Amino acid sequence: VGDSSVLTCPLKGSMTMLTWITSPKAGGPCSLVYRADRNVTEGNCSDNINLTFRPGQAPALEIQQAGIAQEGNFTCEMASVEGVFHMTYHLTVLAPPRPSLYCDEQGSPVCKAAAGKPPAQLSWVPESSSTAEEKGHDNGTVTVLSRFTAGITGGTNMTSVTTCMVFHPAGNWSQSIA
Repeated sequence: VGDSSVLTCPLKGSMTMLTWITSPKAGGPCSLVYRADRNVTEGNCSDNINLTFRPGQAPALEIQQAGIAQEGNFTCEMASVEGVFHMTYHLTVLAPPRPSLYCDEQGSPVCKAAAGKPPAQLSWVPESSSTAEEKGHDNGTVTVLSRFTAGITGGTNMTSVTTCMVFHPAGNWSQSIA
């Protein structure tokens, strides 16, 4: 989320026309069409989706500050004197969770990874028999919450410091609490 994504279309021969069609999960499809004979681009995509042409490089579709709404399929069709060439991308947008670690009213550690996509994985050191609760949000993100369940041996707690670890494709995080 918030990063730019650049999707290239294979350039074979002298291009006459280039079409990008997007089929996002949210909202309707849009298209951009470039005609080389008139050097003009037309389309109905949002302002953050643009065609870019750089000398010596394949034409590209740039999605600036990608959001979850842009997730979906992006297909380019390039027509040249050598034929028509297709390329399809499936764009997946990751949303890093907002992690936090705190103690609840009973003094038990609670680890929370808010609004991540996909859902974060949580684990404890020392190991805990706790299970994670997931709450889905309308925008496709998920908040994961886990309460530490302390192991008790001979009536005394095994440890006084607990660490929560959050694992996510957009980055990992850990924090300890006494």
